[in-house]
Amino acid sequence: MQIPLNLFSFKGNIRILHTTWLAFFISFLVWFNHAPLMSVIREVFDLTSQEVSVLLILNVALTIPARIIVGILVDSYGPKRLFSGILIISGFLCLFFAWAQTFQQLALARFLLGFAGAGFVVGIRMIGEWFPAKQNGIAQGIYGGWGNFGSAGAAMLLPALALWFGGDDGWRYAVSTTAVIAILYGVVYYFSVTDTPKGSTYFKPKKIGGMEVSTKADLALYLLMTAPIYAALALLIWKLSPAGMAWLSREISLTAYGCVAAIYFYQAAQIIKVNKDVFSKETPEMFRYSFRQVAILDLGYMVTFGSELALVSMLPLLYVDMFGLSPIAAGLLAAIYPVMNLIARPGGGLMSDKMGRKRTLVVLFTGITLSFFVLAQVSESWAVAVVAVSTVFCALFAQGGSGAVYAMAPLIQRRMTGQIAGMVGAYGNVGALVFLTVLSFVSPQVFFLVIGGAAATVLLLMIVFLKEPKGQTAEILEDGTIELIDVT
Repeated sequence: MQIPLNLFSFKGNIRILHTTWLAFFISFLVWFNHAPLMSVIREVFDLTSQEVSVLLILNVALTIPARIIVGILVDSYGPKRLFSGILIISGFLCLFFAWAQTFQQLALARFLLGFAGAGFVVGIRMIGEWFPAKQNGIAQGIYGGWGNFGSAGAAMLLPALALWFGGDDGWRYAVSTTAVIAILYGVVYYFSVTDTPKGSTYFKPKKIGGMEVSTKADLALYLLMTAPIYAALALLIWKLSPAGMAWLSREISLTAYGCVAAIYFYQAAQIIKVNKDVFSKETPEMFRYSFRQVAILDLGYMVTFGSELALVSMLPLLYVDMFGLSPIAAGLLAAIYPVMNLIARPGGGLMSDKMGRKRTLVVLFTGITLSFFVLAQVSESWAVAVVAVSTVFCALFAQGGSGAVYAMAPLIQRRMTGQIAGMVGAYGNVGALVFLTVLSFVSPQVFFLVIGGAAATVLLLMIVFLKEPKGQTAEILEDGTIELIDVT
């Protein structure tokens, strides 16, 4: 099957694809630059295992709400300004982390750097603007798969870079290097791209504060699907509270719970305000879309990207604890999983372009279900090579599923692509948090079984309820005329 893109061209939309996946790569490089250096940071600051765990949790905490907020902003202000701003701001936050002198400063910096993880959402809107529906899947897959490799790039490059700088501050200079790269590329990106091809219109939401929906039933579903995002933040607080790691006091924990609840109710009020017209009049047929599409893609990405983040976190320990491998060997075998993103995610996007969005999702989620049910049978009697091959199949289906999810997301409603991508992306982090919390209570076998069961549930929802975008969607130009956009 031939890729319908000339990736060796650096003109037109291919140039936008390359500059944008590189921006995503750098944002992930900055977001995960602490992970391969954590053993050195632990020694320099004399951190306890609990403090290390706190840093790892804080690194992903802000990403969940940030993806929602960035999705709203990119729809209103455009991906060019948003991605440049995220890279530059993340670079300065990274410098703050690199030269922190206390654990409290490290913790604050890692929490704020979760903002870098929201950069992914911006590129989804940019690629959606520059590529037609027939190429959207493969383009989004390349963007997501190649950019996502930034975390693996950090793991491969930063330890060697820290060693090359040498001395007690070698890790600081290595992290600072990624900060400088982010700041410089943020400037380069701003002057290298435009939000749309020449002559095209950048459609913006009519109202700011939430996605526009078409019916009262869709509004109820939207409010329902928003709740788990804030529940995930509450779960993070619980893990840091006296009931978990005891890093937060009871008073601070209760205050944090109250803040999360207040923010949810505020957003719910904004969503209702944006969509108050659904109570008094019907949305014209040509402007309607089914929010069930967004809800099912939310759950789909929760399984695909959530399981990916969870497995990347737990596979090294599985190889060490179950098979007695050295940490180096375990790390190399575990690295196979994220590396598969380079081919699996574009492959899922390409399948969507060729086979159809819904059919591809059904095929890949069937594969996710079966491959994780197989991995749930793992035991000490298995050959390590068989375990590694099993994880490769899980990676191919799960990461291909991520590509297929985002092959469909930008086709639902053009002017709200950022908000849709932001909500779907946030669910990926929700999934990781849920699956890793499950892992803290059960065996690896049950953990794999839970992921397989979640995939089977989402598969059933896809078969019964998911509608494939077909034909055309309508957007209103500034002069009041209507433009039709092909989504088939």
